Amino acid sequence: MAVEWVTFDCYGTLIDWERGITDALLPLAPPGTSREALAEWYIAMEAEFEAEGYHLYKHILDRVSRRLLEALDVPVAPDVASPLPTSVGEWRPFPEVPAALAELRAGGRKLAILSNVDRDLLELSIAQLGIRPDLAVTGQDAGSYKPVSGHWRVFLQKSGARADSTVHVGASQYHDMRPAAALGFRTVFVDRHGEALETSPTRVIRDLAPLPAVIEELARA
Repeated sequence: MAVEWVTFDCYGTLIDWERGITDALLPLAPPGTSREALAEWYIAMEAEFEAEGYHLYKHILDRVSRRLLEALDVPVAPDVASPLPTSVGEWRPFPEVPAALAELRAGGRKLAILSNVDRDLLELSIAQLGIRPDLAVTGQDAGSYKPVSGHWRVFLQKSGARADSTVHVGASQYHDMRPAAALGFRTVFVDRHGEALETSPTRVIRDLAPLPAVIEELARA
């Protein structure tokens, strides 16, 4: 079935947000704190905070990082800025991402990013990708956070695309695979951490390098 659009989650899929987060917070963490544990704690605490309701993502970065550092007994003083919101512009894409996006664009696919962040923060990350998507949908646009379906509904409305001619690509089964599949999108799970499958994505890949070939295969299926 034809693939007109390929939609992406951004952070964890295109941008290495775990390294970006831990680069910003490790200097403030207690000695001996592991990068992997810090990333896991942050991700879990962010999901909990997002479930409380919509906030600008820059506020989430600030408040969750403060909660995490307080839990580690190294709180940030109220009059001291958290380093996390201002670090987003320094978060880098995974090494294979720019080439994969360029190959998809060369193959005639339209590209969209569906991200929980604010418009201004996403612009900082788009500048790192080397290619501009045809459409971006943020938490501000949807007024909600994935896994709520708002991002996909806004995408369909703005793009005029159909779910059956779009493939959604993401690195989170919770935020991306399950809700996208429920709306009729084919899905590609970017399994960077060797996770146990709790969903049924159309395809599973370890990074984005094989994605252009996978999209061609799905378009011929």
